[in-house]
Order: sequence, then C-alpha cells, then structure tokens
Amino acid sequence: MAALYEELKKKKSELGITTEQLSRLSGVPVGTINKILNGETKSPRYDTLNALNHVLSIPDSNYSTADRIGEALPAYAVAPKKQGDYTLDDYYALPDDVRAELIDGELIFLEAPSSIHQELITELLLDIGNYIRNNKGPCKVLPAPLDVQLDCDNRTMIQPDISVICQKERIVEKGVYGAPDFCIEIVSPSSRKRDYSKKVDKYMSAGVREYWIVDPKRETILCYFFETEDYPQLYTFNDIIPVQIYQENLKINFAEIKARL
Repeated sequence: MAALYEELKKKKSELGITTEQLSRLSGVPVGTINKILNGETKSPRYDTLNALNHVLSIPDSNYSTADRIGEALPAYAVAPKKQGDYTLDDYYALPDDVRAELIDGELIFLEAPSSIHQELITELLLDIGNYIRNNKGPCKVLPAPLDVQLDCDNRTMIQPDISVICQKERIVEKGVYGAPDFCIEIVSPSSRKRDYSKKVDKYMSAGVREYWIVDPKRETILCYFFETEDYPQLYTFNDIIPVQIYQENLKINFAEIKARL
C-alpha cells in the first residue's frame, strides 16, 4: 500500500489538483483524503481508492481487489476514463470551482495561481491593453480564466494566461473558437513541463503567431514567433522585449515590471 500512497501523492502533485478539488471530483471527504495521503489510514476502503484512482487515472493494478468492500461508488462529477479519452462534454461537466485544461483528450487540473503570477498577468495586460487602446487597434487582450477551443475540435480546451485575438469573429459567447494571435503563459511549478513542451507544439500547429513563456523563478522570457525560423529568443527580466505581431512597435520593459513586483 505504501507504493500506492506515494503514487497518489505524486499524481496529485503532477496534476496540480488541490485536496478540495480532488474531494469534489471523487466524492471522498477531505479528511479521508488527508489521512490516506499522510499514511494515517493503513487499510483504506477499496471503493475509496477506486474513486481517487478514477480522478487521478492511476492504473487499478496498483492495489489488490482483496481489499474490496461491497459499497456503491460515489457519484462522479466526471465519468472516469483513460487519459486521452476525455472530451468537451467531460470538461463542461466539471464543477464551476474546478479549473482545468483539456489537451488532446487529457484532462489536466490547474492549481490556484500565486500572487506573483497574477501580478505579472496584470502588468502585461496593462502594457498590451494600453498599446491597443492608444493605437485604436482591432485586437483584444483577454486574461484567464478563458476557454480557448484551440483546435476547433472536442478534445482540446486550454486556458492561456493571456490571449491576444485580432480576428474578432473568433471571440464567441463561451470564449475563443480557434487560435489567438498571441499567447502568454506564466510558468508555475505544476505547469512548467506543459508550458515548455506540449504547448509549444499545440500553439504552433494551431496557428498561434507568437508565444511567450514567462518564467518568474528563472526570471526569463522565452519568445517564439512562428512566422519566422529565428525562434525561440531568450530574454531576461532585465530586458526590453519587442512584440513581433506588432512589428516591434510594442515593446515590453521587463526591467520596469520587475522593479514594481
């Protein structure tokens, strides 16, 4: 059982899901989850483990059916499936207080953002928004939470931290249908691998023109401009960075932003 506890904790951390969210999705009380993760409960009920397993997508082989107790499973907010099989129906079935992304059928829970994460979003929104307003530009800049149906299919729905959309017809009642022109992600511990790898490919293939990865821990900004072959470009929080979709007429002064953080 010790191996299962560790796997539960590892998967919970990888998904960035809080104990409260895990409780809401699985139907298992918060106190019970804490006792299992802390090792206080030595022989948890099979159905309790099964409920957590379905949310965290841990293979059933990690625990024995000998532990099973005949009890009805709790009601799920999302029907349990293998990662890769989830669709928009599952995404929309999530409770309102649970933030998640759906990428190629994989359901990924999002952790609550840190204060510096939100400060960076605010600073960038102000700079980009003021530029658009002062130049009477056609684009709109929108922050998360915002549903972006990137591939226009039922297997992907993402939440970029900042989206700049210049084709207004792509802004629909529920969010954005299609690729924004410019996306910015502020890296958090749970999103690091996804922001630096999976989302680069997703944004490029979907038709996003420019993508920035702002990393507060490393104090770096990795900039992709997919319309040229000269990417990515690496900057620091001491640099002034041109926005390529605006032909470098807009420049973000990260040194000034850093001084205000």
